[in-house]
Amino acid sequence: MRKRMAEFEDLPEGCITTIISRTTPVDAGKLSVVSKSFRSASDSDAVWNAFLPSDSNFIDSIISHSPSLANLPTKKSLYLALSDRPIDNARKSFQLNRKSGKKCYMLAARSLTIVWGDDQRYWNWISTPDSRFPEIAKLCHVWWFEIRGTINTLALSPNTQYAAYLVFKMIDDYGFENETVDLTVGVKGGHSNTKIVCLDPNIDPRPPIFGRWYHGRRPTPHDIVGLQRPSVRSDGWLEIKMGEFFNSNLEEEVEMSVMEIKGNEVKENFFLEGIEVRPKEDN
Repeated sequence: MRKRMAEFEDLPEGCITTIISRTTPVDAGKLSVVSKSFRSASDSDAVWNAFLPSDSNFIDSIISHSPSLANLPTKKSLYLALSDRPIDNARKSFQLNRKSGKKCYMLAARSLTIVWGDDQRYWNWISTPDSRFPEIAKLCHVWWFEIRGTINTLALSPNTQYAAYLVFKMIDDYGFENETVDLTVGVKGGHSNTKIVCLDPNIDPRPPIFGRWYHGRRPTPHDIVGLQRPSVRSDGWLEIKMGEFFNSNLEEEVEMSVMEIKGNEVKENFFLEGIEVRPKEDN
């Protein structure tokens, strides 16, 4: 192995750079500690430019929304900046997957279709310091719970398996503990998949004792127990996987929906940040 590495190091730096540019950002980081010549090649603009999205107009557009990125000295520093924190506007945010360089998006609540979302009797638009967006949607009071969003596959990285996630919070929520919710992801006019989940992360599946409910909740119906439930993200929000789709680099509209319209429960205090679409390898 040492002999092979020594032979590899005897190659011109340009050849080493070309080889590393055909690996991954993770591999480039590992190879940079092999030797000085590897570090020089691994840190070069030629390598990290290969890891950035290939559409230069797209990168220019991202930089125009965040001018501080224009002052970064290297392509590696630009890549790390785009993967460290999302670039936001009022309707969506963009970020690179740090491991793969694939594109990730979150569609803000304002870019989604929410049934009765503009009626203050049912939904309010509020600001909160822990959201990346200026506004999130707060559910006040509905029976009919329906949220829809779309994303064009040309905005995403080609030949990539993606997953969509509903990102939200529940504070003193009501009406979700005993109701299942349908999550659907699919290509417009094509195949779609629907899963049944429970959005309430705090269900107590135990039966009542002495005619009282545990923690003030009613007993959980049998069909709720064992369903997929949300998990806590690193940013403190909840997320639940809605489904997957493969982006084959054809222009298609991917439709995503959240729906509960069959139950008899009023639903309250659900806080919607958005729907995130990211590569499956980041799950």
